[in-house]
Amino acid sequence: MTEVTIWLAFLAGVVSFLSPCVFPLVPAYLAQLTGTNISDNQINADRKIILSRSAGFILGFTIIFLLLGLSSTFIGQAFLGNRQLFEQIGGIVIAVFGLQMMGVISIRMLLSEKKLAVKPKKTASFANSVLLGFLFGTGWSPCIGLVLSSILVLASQAETMWSGMFMLFIYSIGLGIPFLLVALLWSRSLNKVRALNRWLPTIQKVSGGIMVVLGILLFTGQFAVISAYLARLAQSLPFTI
Repeated sequence: MTEVTIWLAFLAGVVSFLSPCVFPLVPAYLAQLTGTNISDNQINADRKIILSRSAGFILGFTIIFLLLGLSSTFIGQAFLGNRQLFEQIGGIVIAVFGLQMMGVISIRMLLSEKKLAVKPKKTASFANSVLLGFLFGTGWSPCIGLVLSSILVLASQAETMWSGMFMLFIYSIGLGIPFLLVALLWSRSLNKVRALNRWLPTIQKVSGGIMVVLGILLFTGQFAVISAYLARLAQSLPFTI
């Protein structure tokens, strides 16, 4: 684990939150979590309820992502003897995901949505908020699936299972913090949320371009070189980032 991969995991979480499949649906998620409705451009719920239920939702998908990180790293360890080949394959996969996000290619299989056939009832229960987070984590939409899969590819190359799980934990923080901020700051003014919708396609294309570059770096072996260089540079600084 390096600071580069940690920041990549965090930014990937933020990008997942800002995807067109998640961000516009935040008000609906909040209404579902709090067991209330949206009226007069507001979510009719106390902020303490919004905070606690959002925390439960974040906890739910964080647990799922940690398990995904554990299993992904376990698989990666099985291919440790062919690490270079595995990195090259991972680089190709990430680059393809990036091209998909940019709209350069369209692979129908990558657009298929994975969902559990369970529909949680609208409720203000903390336990059911965790359940909804579980369902979100296990049945992510295509947009978040491309970014998450790329982080799982990176996690599969971690030296230890704890490192892989920690990477997915950082990813969950990147996804959870913006959700929490929206829940706390914008739940009383949904127009502020909707005003950002026009930027989402641009954010998705830029993120896709970054994924393509990352995939190329992994394939050529330059990602490890750059990560090692930045790690040495960070150690030489009089302060830590």
